[in-house]
Amino acid sequence: MLFAHARVETLLTLRHGEQLLLTVLIPLALLVGLSLLDVLPAPESSATGAAGTEVASRVGWVAPSILALAVMSSAFTGQAISLGFDRKYGVLKRLSATALPRWLLVCGRLVAALVVVWLQVLVLGAVALALGWAPALAGLAPAAALIMFGTAAFGALGVLLGGALRADVVLAVANIVWFVLLLAGGILLVPEVLPPGIAEVVLLLPSGALAEGLRVALLDGTTSWPALVVLALWAAAAAALATRTTRLT
Repeated sequence: MLFAHARVETLLTLRHGEQLLLTVLIPLALLVGLSLLDVLPAPESSATGAAGTEVASRVGWVAPSILALAVMSSAFTGQAISLGFDRKYGVLKRLSATALPRWLLVCGRLVAALVVVWLQVLVLGAVALALGWAPALAGLAPAAALIMFGTAAFGALGVLLGGALRADVVLAVANIVWFVLLLAGGILLVPEVLPPGIAEVVLLLPSGALAEGLRVALLDGTTSWPALVVLALWAAAAAALATRTTRLT
C-alpha cells in the first residue's frame, strides 16, 4: 500500500509543470548563476577551489547550498502546496474511503518526496561537476544521510502545513517561508558571514542545519553530527504533529 501510494504521488509530482519549475529549474539556474558570477560573500575557507580556478572555488560551496535548496523546494514547498490543493479538490476525502490510514498518507508523500529529491541531486550534481565541482569523496555518505534526514524533516513540515490550512493560505505561506529560508535561513548566506547571534539560531533551523551539514560533508569530507541531530528532531516532531493534525477537507 505504501509503495502504491508513493508511486502515484511521485508520478503526479513529475507531471506537474509548476512544481518542476520550483524543484528543478530555479535551483539549476541559481547553481549556474552563482557559480559563474561573484555575487555572494563566500567563507574564507573557499578561497582556493579544488580545481584551482575561481569558478571551481565558488561551485565548491555553492553546490551544497543548492542541494539543500532543492530538498527544501521539493520536500517542503512542493509537498505543502500539493497537499493543500488535494484537500481543496476533495482528493483526500476520496482517499479516506479507502483503507489508506492517515500515517500512511504522510509516509507515502515523504517517500515520493525522497524519490524526487534524489532525481534533483543527480541533475544538479551532474551540472555542478561540469562546472568544475570536486566534492570530497569521504563526505558522500554523510551527505546522503543528511539529504535523507533533510527530506524527512522538510517533507513532514510540508505535510504539516498543507494538511492544516486552506489551499490559498498554504500557497502564500509556503512561498513566503521558501523565500525567507533561502535568503536568511543559512542556504545562500553561510553562517560564517552572519552576525554571531543570528548564526547560532540559523543552525537550529532545518534549512541552516542541512545546508551547513552538506557544506561540511562535501567540502571537508566530515560528518556534522549536530546537523543530523537537528534534522532528526525536526523530522520526528513535525511527523508526529502532521499525523494528528492533517485534515481531509
